[in-house]
Amino acid sequence: MRNAEAIDAMGMMPGVAAGWIAANERVLDQQALASNRAGIVLASSKFVRLAVQIAVLGTGALLAVQQELSAGAMIAGSILTARALAPVEQAIGTWKQIISARAAYARLRGHFGDPELLRAASMRLPAPCGHLSVEALTFVYPGTRHPILKGVSFALEPGEALAIVGPSAAGKSTLARLLIGVWRPTAGAVRLDGADVHAWNREDFGRHVGYLPQDVELFAGSVRDNIARLTDAPAAAIVQAAQMAGVHEMILRLPMGYETEIGEAGTILSGGQRQRIGLARALLGQPRLLVLDEPNSNLDHDGEEALAGAIAAAKASGGTVALIAHRPSMLAHVDKVLVLRGGQVEAFGARNEVLKVIGRPRPIADGRSAHEPEARRGRKAGTSRG
Repeated sequence: MRNAEAIDAMGMMPGVAAGWIAANERVLDQQALASNRAGIVLASSKFVRLAVQIAVLGTGALLAVQQELSAGAMIAGSILTARALAPVEQAIGTWKQIISARAAYARLRGHFGDPELLRAASMRLPAPCGHLSVEALTFVYPGTRHPILKGVSFALEPGEALAIVGPSAAGKSTLARLLIGVWRPTAGAVRLDGADVHAWNREDFGRHVGYLPQDVELFAGSVRDNIARLTDAPAAAIVQAAQMAGVHEMILRLPMGYETEIGEAGTILSGGQRQRIGLARALLGQPRLLVLDEPNSNLDHDGEEALAGAIAAAKASGGTVALIAHRPSMLAHVDKVLVLRGGQVEAFGARNEVLKVIGRPRPIADGRSAHEPEARRGRKAGTSRG
C-alpha cells in the first residue's frame, strides 16, 4: 500500500502478487507442520497420562484384591497421580505462550540495546552562544563491532557554517544525530558551550537547537502546529521562522493558510513543501545550533535560494550551522568544510583551502599527478633543476 503508485505505474503487480502468494504458501506449510506436531505431542502426552493412571488404578485394584491395600488408598493414589501429571500436560498445552514470552523478552532486550533516547533529568543550563566542539568522537552501533565514526574532532564558533561532505556511508548522518545529542557517543563528546549535548535536558536543549533530518517527518495537524513544534509558540515567531525558510508566501496560498490541515505525515504537501516546512520548524526561535541533513534534496531553484537565505540569516543571528551537502552549490554558503571518508576526517578547514585539497588530483607512483598537463610537468621539472 505504501508503494501503490510505483507498483501501478511500472506494472509490478504480477511480481508483487507472486511474491505474496509464495510467502503465504510458506506460512501455510509451516502452520500445517506446526499443527501436526502439536497434535502429536498433545495426543502422546494424553496417552501417557491415561496409561499411567490406568496402570496405577490397576495396580491399586490388584493390591486391594490381595488385601494389601485398602480401596480408599487405591482411589487416593489414582487422584494423586492425576494431580501430579496434570501440570506436565498443561505445560505442553501452553508451550505456545512460553515461546511468545521468550520472543517478547528478546524484542525487549533488542529495544533496550538500541541507542538510548531517554535520559535522566538534568538542571536547566543558560542559553548557549553557539560554541560547538567535537572531541575525538567515536561511535559504534550497539550489536556491531565496526565503528561508524572514528576519532572525529573539530570546532565551530558562533556565526560559522560548516558543510559536511563525503561519499555515501561515510557517517555523515550519524554525525548529525550525534551533534544534536540523539545518540550517545561510544567515546568522545559533542559539547555546546562546554556542555555535553547528550546529557543536556532535552526540553531545554530543544529550545536552542534546530534539526532537519534527511527524511522529513511531519505530524498530523495544521501547518502552524508543525512549525510551532506542537507547542503554543507565538504567532510572530512562527511567521518569522516561515519567512526565514522562504515558505511564508507558499503557506498563505494554501486553502486555510497556516491553519491548513496537512494530514498524516503531510500527505497533501509535495516533497519540496514538506522539506521547506521542516526547515521552518528547525528555524523556530532562531536556534543557536542548526543541523541540516541534506536540506536541499527535494528543493527546486527557488527552494535552494530560500535555503541559502535561511543559512545566511542563521549565521547573521549568531547561530552555528552544520549541514550535510552533496550538491556543490551549497558549499558557497559555508565558511568551513569537513570531509568524511570511512568514518574519519580526511580534511577540515576553511572552505577554499579544503576545496583546493580535495580538488587536487591524487599522485601516481612516480610522484606526479595522473591528470597533470605535460606543460605543467615541464615547468615543475625546470623549476626543480633551477
